[in-house]
Amino acid sequence: EVQLVESGGGLVQPGGSLRLSCAASGFTFGSYDMSWVRQAPGKGPEWVSSINNGGGSIYYADSVKGRFTISRDNAKNTLFLQMNNLKPADTAVYYCAREEHVLYCGMDYWGKGTLVTVSS
Repeated sequence: EVQLVESGGGLVQPGGSLRLSCAASGFTFGSYDMSWVRQAPGKGPEWVSSINNGGGSIYYADSVKGRFTISRDNAKNTLFLQMNNLKPADTAVYYCAREEHVLYCGMDYWGKGTLVTVSS
């Protein structure tokens, strides 16, 4: 079955950095576009970033542009999110999600998330 397992979250001070990982299994990882989505306390889900299957097309939300970097290692079935200059507003549960554009055209599978807390 399709599985997405996020890791790397934790407590970090404002201005600090954190690197999130998403281990994928149960499907051909290199054939799918992937995204990161976050949900802050008391707020709805917010799309953060997307990367196409080959890694050559990348998109960011304005709120993280210039601070976050999405990448992937298809040989290791892993998606990454490097987060720099973190702000308290970045506090959220971060999810990786697979994109389906043939039958559904949306994010069809999500991981369980990893919590990032930015606080002094």
